[in-house]
Amino acid sequence: MTAHKWQEDVQRDLVRNAGDRAALFVRGEGATLWDADGKRYLDFLAGIAVNSLGHAHPAFVEAVATQAATLAHVSNLYATPWQLELAARLKRLAGTGETGRVYFGNSGAEANEAAFKLARLHGGADRPRILTLKDAFHGRTMGTLALTGKPYMQEPFLPMVPGVEAIDSTIEALEAALDDRVAALFVEPIKGEAGVVELPEGYLAAARELTARHGALLIVDEIQTGAGRTGAWFAFQHTGITPDAITVAKGIGGGFPIGALITYGAASDLFYPGTHGSTFGGNALGTAVASAVLAEIESADLVGNAAVRGPQIRETVAAIGSPLVEGCRGQGLLIGVALRHPVAGAVVAAAHEHGLIVNAANDATVRLAPPLTIGDVEIDEFAELFARALSTVEQALLLDAPSHTEEASA
Repeated sequence: MTAHKWQEDVQRDLVRNAGDRAALFVRGEGATLWDADGKRYLDFLAGIAVNSLGHAHPAFVEAVATQAATLAHVSNLYATPWQLELAARLKRLAGTGETGRVYFGNSGAEANEAAFKLARLHGGADRPRILTLKDAFHGRTMGTLALTGKPYMQEPFLPMVPGVEAIDSTIEALEAALDDRVAALFVEPIKGEAGVVELPEGYLAAARELTARHGALLIVDEIQTGAGRTGAWFAFQHTGITPDAITVAKGIGGGFPIGALITYGAASDLFYPGTHGSTFGGNALGTAVASAVLAEIESADLVGNAAVRGPQIRETVAAIGSPLVEGCRGQGLLIGVALRHPVAGAVVAAAHEHGLIVNAANDATVRLAPPLTIGDVEIDEFAELFARALSTVEQALLLDAPSHTEEASA
C-alpha cells in the first residue's frame, strides 16, 4: 500500500477528529517502530505514555495469547480470577489498605467519568460544586470535558454538565474556592496536555488538608502519570499524601485498553448496585494483560529505571546546547522540553523526518514519554536524532528572519 493510497483511505474512511496521520506503522519492537515503507523510528512517545513495556514485549504478548486462548469476556454479572488479581494488585501498589475498592472501565475517560459520579454520590444536593484546575485535561466525553479546564475544547459542545468550576493552579486560589459545598477536587499531579506542567510546591499536601477540612473528596488523575512513569508507582506518592480516589489507564495496560478508578476508605462505599457499570470493563482479557504488565514493571524495577533515566534524558537534552531549548519540566519519564519559540510542531515534524517519534504538548513544549524499558542505547540514539531535529528548526528560523540578523550586525 503506497503512502498516497493509505492517506486517501484515512481521509475517506476515518472521522476527521484526529486530523492527518503522520505515518502508517505496521510493526514495533521495544522502542522501535517501522512504517509501511520499512522506515525505522525510535519511539520516545510510547503511544502517549501507554506502551510501558515498549512494543511486542514478551510478557505482554504471552499474556494476550494465553488469556485469549483461555477466557476473554463473561460480563460483570460474574467475577473472574484475573479481575480480582488486578484489583488486589492495584490496591497494593496504590496503598489503599483493606478498605479500598476498584472499578474497571476501558479508558482514562471512563475512569474519570466514574470518578465524576463518585463525586456526585458524595456530594448529593448539599454539595453541588466540583473543582478542577484551569488548563487541566481529564477526557473528551461530555462529563470529563466539563472537568477539562480548556474553554476552547468545551466551546463546540456547550452547555457543559453544570456544577464544575475551573480555578487557578495555586494554593491561594484553592483556599479561596474550597468550602463546605464542594463535593470534590480533581487534580493532575502533572498537567500533561498543558505542556507537562507540575503543580506548585506543596500543592497536593495543601489540597489534601483543605479537602479533608471541608469534607470534599480529593481525586487524583494519574492516567498519564501512573504505572511508574514518574519514578513512583503513582505521582502523588512523591508527596506522601493519601487521596480519596485515583484514576488510572494508559500505562497499566501496556497497549491494551483498560482504565480503573481506585478508591480509598469511605469513598469505597459510595457506589452501590445500579449506580454505574460497563459491559467490557474488567473483562478477563484486559485484566490479565494489565496484571502481567504491572507484574513485569515491578519485577524488572522499571519504576526505578524511570527515576534514573528521567534525569539522564534531561542532561542529554541540556548537553545538546540548542538555543531553542529553555529547559525541561516533569518527573521521571514524563518530560516536557520547553522551547523559547512556539515551534514545537516544527520540531516534532523534523524529528519525524529524522526517525524520532515525539509530540507537541502545546506550541512551545515537546513531550517525551518513552517506554519504561529504555536504556543507554536508546538515549544515545535519541540524543543524536533530537539534536538533528532541533538543528533543522534552528536553521529554518534563521532563514525566516534575515532582518534580525541585519539589525544585530548593524
